[in-house]
Amino acid sequence: MASSPQPPPSSSSPLLAEQHRLDEDTQRQRHWKRWGPYLSERAWGTVREDYSPHGTAWESFPHDHARSRAYRWNEDGIAGICDRHQMICFAVALWNGQDPILKERLFGLTSNEGNHGEDVKEYYFYLDSTPTHSYMKYLYKYPQTAFPYARLVEENRRRGRQALEFELVDSGIFDDNRYFDVFVEYAKATVEDLCIRIQIVNRGPEAATLTVLPTMWFRNTWSWGSDIRRPRLKQGQPTNQMSVIETNHDYYGKRRLLCEGQPPLLFTENETNTRRLYGDQDGAKYVKDSFHDYVVAGEKDTVNPDQIGTKAAAHYAFTLAPGATKTIRLRFTNEEQTPEFTKQDFDAVFDARLREANEFYDSLAPATLSEDARQVQRQAFAGLLWNKQFYHYDVNRWLKGDASMPEPPRERLKGRNVDWTHLYNGDVLSMPDKWEYPWYAAWDLAFHCIPLALVDPTFAKEQLVLMLREWYMHPNGQIPAYEWALGDVNPPVHAWAVWRVYKIDKKRHGVGDRRFLERCFHKLLLNFTWWVNRKDADGKNIFQGGFLGLDNIGVFDRSAPLPTGGRIEQSDATSWMAMYCLNMLTMALELARDNRTYEDVASKFFEHFVYICRAMNNIGGEKIELWDREDGFFYDVLHLPNGETRHMKVRSMVGLIPLFAVETLDSELIDSLPRFKHRMQWFIENRPDFAQHIEIRSYEGGVRRFLSLVGRDRLRSVLGYLLDEEEFLSPYGIRALSRYHRDHPYVLNVMGHEHRVDYEPAESSTGLFGGNSNWRGPVWFPVNYLLIESLQKFHYFLGDHYKVEYPTGSGHHATLSQVAAELSRRLTHIFLKDAAGKRPVFGGTTRFQNGQHWQNHIPFYEYFHGDNGAGIGASHQTGWTGLVAKLIQQSGE
Repeated sequence: MASSPQPPPSSSSPLLAEQHRLDEDTQRQRHWKRWGPYLSERAWGTVREDYSPHGTAWESFPHDHARSRAYRWNEDGIAGICDRHQMICFAVALWNGQDPILKERLFGLTSNEGNHGEDVKEYYFYLDSTPTHSYMKYLYKYPQTAFPYARLVEENRRRGRQALEFELVDSGIFDDNRYFDVFVEYAKATVEDLCIRIQIVNRGPEAATLTVLPTMWFRNTWSWGSDIRRPRLKQGQPTNQMSVIETNHDYYGKRRLLCEGQPPLLFTENETNTRRLYGDQDGAKYVKDSFHDYVVAGEKDTVNPDQIGTKAAAHYAFTLAPGATKTIRLRFTNEEQTPEFTKQDFDAVFDARLREANEFYDSLAPATLSEDARQVQRQAFAGLLWNKQFYHYDVNRWLKGDASMPEPPRERLKGRNVDWTHLYNGDVLSMPDKWEYPWYAAWDLAFHCIPLALVDPTFAKEQLVLMLREWYMHPNGQIPAYEWALGDVNPPVHAWAVWRVYKIDKKRHGVGDRRFLERCFHKLLLNFTWWVNRKDADGKNIFQGGFLGLDNIGVFDRSAPLPTGGRIEQSDATSWMAMYCLNMLTMALELARDNRTYEDVASKFFEHFVYICRAMNNIGGEKIELWDREDGFFYDVLHLPNGETRHMKVRSMVGLIPLFAVETLDSELIDSLPRFKHRMQWFIENRPDFAQHIEIRSYEGGVRRFLSLVGRDRLRSVLGYLLDEEEFLSPYGIRALSRYHRDHPYVLNVMGHEHRVDYEPAESSTGLFGGNSNWRGPVWFPVNYLLIESLQKFHYFLGDHYKVEYPTGSGHHATLSQVAAELSRRLTHIFLKDAAGKRPVFGGTTRFQNGQHWQNHIPFYEYFHGDNGAGIGASHQTGWTGLVAKLIQQSGE
């Protein structure tokens, strides 16, 4: 190995080394984030790779094609990294001598194969990462017997939606610990000098063989007709007992991958195997899956003997005794000269980076945090940082096809995303989950940015700004939802996220980034206008909006035409818009501190919020309101074509979202803005029918004005449901649907058809929205987080004297601040060990609960069982579940 520059010196300031790198990257002095974990876990089965007539993405590009077919838009791999433009990729491939295919990517079920939708069927964990990716660690658990691909498909297909999913651990493949732990670590010696350490541990009772292929390749950019330049990989001159792969790329120039131990090198092309897929006997010989043919099938002539190509690997094969560890060291560098470099020097780089990572995270964690809570928080941050991905999607080109490829079916020009031809994405983005959701989702991303802002506020701000740029945001002002339907409507939480990130950043640095706030505010004005013009059908300040990310929460699919005809007035859509008004009002007032012209627009949002408050309580005039006076709860209202209206009495998160729209205006701020204060006072005095929605209270030093969609008279009623353990209050947070519906399902008969909503605390029993998501009982982190924040805001105005029964019916009373803290505790304890040493997130999976090498590796699931806290859905939806890092930070538990 070659010597590398010493790491930045440590100092008495624990933040210095990693924070110094963050500062250098922010100021574009040194690009510490150029290389990172930006490689997807799955590129097959995505919309971008789908060129079928009718948008059948999973079938158009199945897993069976992935090893043989060149990707058009993005690459995937195991524990992979790449540059921020994904020109050069690196990942680890494995073969245990038994599998039918070389393990180059993670396997899972498609939406149609899984009994609860798409589902990854592997075990891998993001153990650590600094925000600059100066240190990263990943764990993959690889079985030693043949991977049960067919059995996983067949058993899950056989099971109905009422049954549990059949998981890899259920197959018995990990019995007797017959598996390898494959740890992959990265440490940056410099910006362009990456040390890679792969450690394989045999956890089994017997010796076992393994082939490891550390693989480097170029994303295929030359086959599509726009750029025919082909970069090259070739064998370099061996040096210091190392094999060398040389790279030559027009953008990045010459670099080398140094491979310890002089392993044999394999070369091929990142090109489609047309022989295998399409029966083309004249197809190229050296293709994407040549390493599979070489290693698994033993076809030695499938790799290029000239040692040149666009895909290359070092070939390590060995046998490990029980409990033994094998370490492979590699270095990827742009240095052409490589003087002597010892194992000790190499490991010293890892030791330094790990020490600096420890110092960085220790400085963030409250001193009172337990070791277990520190571990959970750090892995939550690691998941957020590992789930960054280079995301490439040019809708216009995707629809029309590439010049060198066959013309796509013309049906596509009337199908998915045809109204979004302006959209061009080519950035590193925060993903919900790089296997199940390897594409950005607008409202998911907004929540990701809250915990990300704790460790890297620059990246969090960049993510929020990107969604508002003209090549993302639609010309009409809509923010893109996700690639499956860019025009779907997500809850408008972007303004909330902008404000929260601004505040977190301000607290961290002592000064707010007004330029960031102002940039976002102006674009959000466009988005707010889109909402008002498109989703308020009657111009009455009551909004529709569709399913709003809550999938199957309603009686009907709210994103589709109603089987009854007519329309639904949505409690949640209207509440989200009221919250949006308050977010914009708060930002406008902050900006008005320096620029008084913002006082006028602040007045606009103040008045608009009050109009929504009024409409929320009077929709339908004498006919019906969103508030049900009999139950004391908010419901959606169904308007039928014959003029009939009725409450759809489903007690769900839809009726709790009104709590999100709450804010207090202190006189210290309002008195400094005389034009806004004058306009607000005029409105209160001259519109007394609206003024009832504004509560005013004096306190020592000034006056507070309280704006809330749920007034104090209705707050107790809603909280009575929220804090009832037989309704919404779970031991692990707030359920999305009241458990009341377990024994009292809501049933609506329409034209001879029964539509019903039952309490389902785990997976969905229907195929609505793919069946891989369920809002009929489980606990979801994003809405729980907003509930906690709202309760804190209510407490800020109402004070300690305002107490509620907690839990409902217990006789114990608590302030709203105490209730918020208790809800936060319930959520964080999903992941923490209980008195018996069990983590609720693992449910009844014995191996995870008791296994020595399993119990401390935390998957951050998409949502959680409403009764026992077990993780459900996407297993690495670290994005919004990563909010647990912020809750732990606040609790200091």
